[in-house]
Amino acid sequence: MEPEGARDKASFMLQAKSLGLPMSNSSERSSYMAQIMLRIFAAAFTLAAICVMTTSSQSVVVLGFTFKAHYSYSSAMRFLLATNAIVCAFSMLSVIFVYCLSRSGSDLKKCFYLFLHDMVIMVLAISGCAAATAVGYISRYGEEKMSWMAICNRVGKFCNEMTISMVLSYLAFFSYFALAVMSSNKVMYQVGP
Repeated sequence: MEPEGARDKASFMLQAKSLGLPMSNSSERSSYMAQIMLRIFAAAFTLAAICVMTTSSQSVVVLGFTFKAHYSYSSAMRFLLATNAIVCAFSMLSVIFVYCLSRSGSDLKKCFYLFLHDMVIMVLAISGCAAATAVGYISRYGEEKMSWMAICNRVGKFCNEMTISMVLSYLAFFSYFALAVMSSNKVMYQVGP
């Protein structure tokens, strides 16, 4: 009789999860661990992007004149650096908050604030990525109608390092996108049907 009772209980738990009823302790614990790991990944990606961006520069000589490419010469790249620094700092702070939240238990108000935090950081991250991508595209391919020449054929090493930095920034954005989905899901299940 026990195997049938255990099967019925497992079936009930599966139905309860699909209806959005409260999760068990092990699934809630793994949810918190996933959130902490994604926040650590976001912080690591942005820190790596900052390191790559600040250390990359290249000088070229054209017709006897020396030109230097550096991130600080572009307002979009400076904006990306600032957004990466903010995302990194708030990611580390949110790791502490999520850890404390996992210890004290979650309520709807705290989950909602975490959801808002994730949304704001996600939008900030994509705004920095979008600005840098627009400038990077023009730097790599130019814009013939506006008579803007591509410069990446002259400073290829610099452009490749900026591309690596932008890819790392996009990875941080995708980490926060996943966190926003997880947070909204948690808030939705806390409110209930």
